[in-house]
Amino acid sequence: MNSLFDDADIPPPVPELPEGAHYLPGWLTAEQQRWLVHRFFEWAQGPVPPRGAIVRGHEMSVKTVCLGWHWRPYQYTRDAVDVNGNRVLDFPDWLIRLGQKALADATGDAAAAAQYQPDAALANYYDEHAHMGMHQDRDEKSRAPVVSLSLGDTCRFRFGNTENRNKPYQDLELRSGDLFVFGGPSRLAYHGVTQVYPGTAPAHCGLDTGRINITLRETGLTPEGA
Repeated sequence: MNSLFDDADIPPPVPELPEGAHYLPGWLTAEQQRWLVHRFFEWAQGPVPPRGAIVRGHEMSVKTVCLGWHWRPYQYTRDAVDVNGNRVLDFPDWLIRLGQKALADATGDAAAAAQYQPDAALANYYDEHAHMGMHQDRDEKSRAPVVSLSLGDTCRFRFGNTENRNKPYQDLELRSGDLFVFGGPSRLAYHGVTQVYPGTAPAHCGLDTGRINITLRETGLTPEGA
């Protein structure tokens, strides 16, 4: 007897994660995914184009466009001084609300989520060859949670410990529409993307090739700067 469902229709199992880490598969609807993909391409046409940041003398394979604050390794600035000197796009209010809803749904703590005020977004584009090495998100003064949304092709996401890049870590397959949040004791966990699986993006998501990852953060910086 044939199954009524393809494997792609069956949500992946939710693994046991360290305290402070939360994984919600399929959190975004198809319509929401398409809408966010369109926003990414609008941002990419803004005053600062996507670029691969230079880390220890090497250009990252991931191309990033920033909102609110411009990130480059170890620092946030209002202006993209390492690209073209232009000021990045403002951080929209709807992204604050999206981040609050994501945090409330992930943690079940609506009161804490209402206090969440992300002011920077890193929107990363991965082609089929791109990856991101294990790293900590520690350039923010605030240690509020990081909210991460996946669009397009599936990737292998490695979520590790807070001490080093080695084991213990867990590998998860993040698909289009998935939500991942890490805060609290897991806020400084090492994490990275080891592989992108080309051709796995669902037809409904609005992205023909590659993967987009949108991460929201609280920088803890004043409007005038660091």
